[in-house]
Amino acid sequence: MRPGVRLGVDPGRVRIGVAVSDADGLLATPLATVPAGAGQWQRLAELAAQTAAVEIVVGMPLLLSGAEGQAARDARDFGGRLAERTGLPVRLVDERLSTVEASRSLRGAGRTARSSRNVVDQAAAVVLLQAALDAERSSGRPAGVEVLAPPIRSEERT
Repeated sequence: MRPGVRLGVDPGRVRIGVAVSDADGLLATPLATVPAGAGQWQRLAELAAQTAAVEIVVGMPLLLSGAEGQAARDARDFGGRLAERTGLPVRLVDERLSTVEASRSLRGAGRTARSSRNVVDQAAAVVLLQAALDAERSSGRPAGVEVLAPPIRSEERT
């Protein structure tokens, strides 16, 4: 297992769930929910810097068939932009059903859908980051695929 803190990011259209691992890569825990939109890139870069992350794992929602749909293409674009903004390696990891699993766990803990709204994104980020950590520990190889940062267009620099 490679040493270092990793962030898990579950991007959404409204909220972005963020989880963090310990430096040994054993355990993922919830960190934050970032509002999607203006300021998201700055906040995600701040979280990466504050935690001294060495890598970011982004959930890529493949279709149940394993193919990439629009949501997976959006996640690929998100991951590339995150890599560019943070300067960190970003890996895309299959996260099919992570939100479903997170919601089920929260319900099992007695949380209603309404009371879980603000934490379900963090819980989904924990599920995907923990799966990536476990996969690397068992295989000896990083989970998912590394995404490359795209060039930023001048109107996106702010």
